[in-house]
Amino acid sequence: MIPRNVNVVLQRIRAAEKRFNRSPGSVNLLAVSKKCSIEQIIGAYQMGLIRFAESYLQEAEAKMIRLADYGIEWHFIGPIQSNKTSGIAERFDWVHSVDRLKIAQRLSEQRPPQLGNLNVCIQVNVSSENTKSGVALNELPALAESVSQLPNIELRGLMAIPAPSADFERQRLPYHLLYEALQCVKTLGLETLGQKKVGHNWDTLSMGMSNDLEAAISEGSTFVRVGRAIFGNRIT
Repeated sequence: MIPRNVNVVLQRIRAAEKRFNRSPGSVNLLAVSKKCSIEQIIGAYQMGLIRFAESYLQEAEAKMIRLADYGIEWHFIGPIQSNKTSGIAERFDWVHSVDRLKIAQRLSEQRPPQLGNLNVCIQVNVSSENTKSGVALNELPALAESVSQLPNIELRGLMAIPAPSADFERQRLPYHLLYEALQCVKTLGLETLGQKKVGHNWDTLSMGMSNDLEAAISEGSTFVRVGRAIFGNRIT
């Protein structure tokens, strides 16, 4: 089941790249493995996937220990509590869900220097939902400027989880907002901060999931986060 599912998702990604004039291979598949077993992760890994995303630190740590020899690139995509930042900073390669300066500062302070910079994305609440994490669009430039100056982390781009929709054009709208937000803060950073870090390596838009990855790719996504379409429905 997993091999077939991985092939189907990869075919969807490559077809969307072609349809929307994206460079072949410019969109990365991030397998969302929260609530998945070790065997499921290995099954996806054997299909060539090396990037896996988790939302819960304790669950992820147990998997990392079991899979330490597999060379997996681990991404954290869940809400971040202050008391979890140390473990996240020490164990993950990417964090997609930074939504306030306090969290970024703690990740910066707690990242072991020997591991190199931790790649981070700022999560943006593009749908203005009270129940969703993420910084408001109007607060993004100030947060991006502050985060970009911190040591031991590398600000790479933006992430969003918009309100779901079954309509393709409606799916595109929040992703277009996120794409425009990235262009805006890159320009702002270059104008106001000269040669400092902001905008230097902003190459990431983490957006798109099982139901709307084509819409996200049409608007510039570089990471699509896919769980259900690979691993099936899971108990949450």
